[in-house]
Amino acid sequence: MKVGIVGSGHVGSATAYAIALRGIAREIVLIDIDQKLARAHAEDILHATPFAHPVWVQASDYEALAGAEVVILAAGVAQRPGETRLQLLSRNATVFQQIIPRLKAVVPEAILLIATNPVDVMTHITLRLSGLPPERVIGSGTILDTARFQALLAGHLRVAPQSIDAYVIGEHGDSEVLVWSSAHVGGLWLFAFAEARGCPLTEEVCQRIDRQVRYAAYTIIEGKGATYYGIGAGLARLTQAILTDEKGLFTVSILNPSVEGVPEVTLSLPRILGRQGVETTLYPPLSPEESEALRRSAALLKEAAVSIGFP
Repeated sequence: MKVGIVGSGHVGSATAYAIALRGIAREIVLIDIDQKLARAHAEDILHATPFAHPVWVQASDYEALAGAEVVILAAGVAQRPGETRLQLLSRNATVFQQIIPRLKAVVPEAILLIATNPVDVMTHITLRLSGLPPERVIGSGTILDTARFQALLAGHLRVAPQSIDAYVIGEHGDSEVLVWSSAHVGGLWLFAFAEARGCPLTEEVCQRIDRQVRYAAYTIIEGKGATYYGIGAGLARLTQAILTDEKGLFTVSILNPSVEGVPEVTLSLPRILGRQGVETTLYPPLSPEESEALRRSAALLKEAAVSIGFP
């Protein structure tokens, strides 16, 4: 099983490392415009494989991707001082206009996983440029936000995060929606479980968790300049779900025909992921407030896509 990663910066290299340590693929191909950087990461990760799994890691060009079942896109440009979000979007769209045709020529049947931010709009752009079915162009979306939500709830409730069914949907960004109303732990409604556990979810606690989930990236970036371990692990997990035809549930981002009245918008909802990509989208029960928040999130993303010429 071969996996390609286009973009060997913080996110791309962290993803390759996570895939190698977990033995998810037999071969990983790193591609970057900075070939020296790609080679350095490939060699460093390869040298870790004797401590983990027999994975061949190499840096090469697009032709070496032939036969890859999943290609992860982590390429893009950094935001310049004073640059607007739309200007950054426009520059990253230009980068993807160069990458996508080369991928289509070599791996037309691969599933594309998008990590480049702003990930929802970049996933939308990738879909439009590639002409692939929506279920095969998948953004990492809110998988990391969902993981943060579950981890913080787990810390408050003193329970394993794997026991918590709670999701973040919508944009991977400030307008994301934490779905409190239909969250469960061990089959019990979240708030009922919290009371039974002796750890009530007061309004103050909920607001604190919301802030920590919604703005986690800002805190991490302030401390170390970028976020990459969490999303690297998340992308490795998505890759595993695809390659093993797992049918697991993940809050990934794909094009939706309509969300809360907003047509043709790319954002995250809970979805079943397998060998063919996204198989099913599940729409969780929402409170009126959550529905309105999701509508606003969808409208924001739609406006961003239209504004740069990718309706």
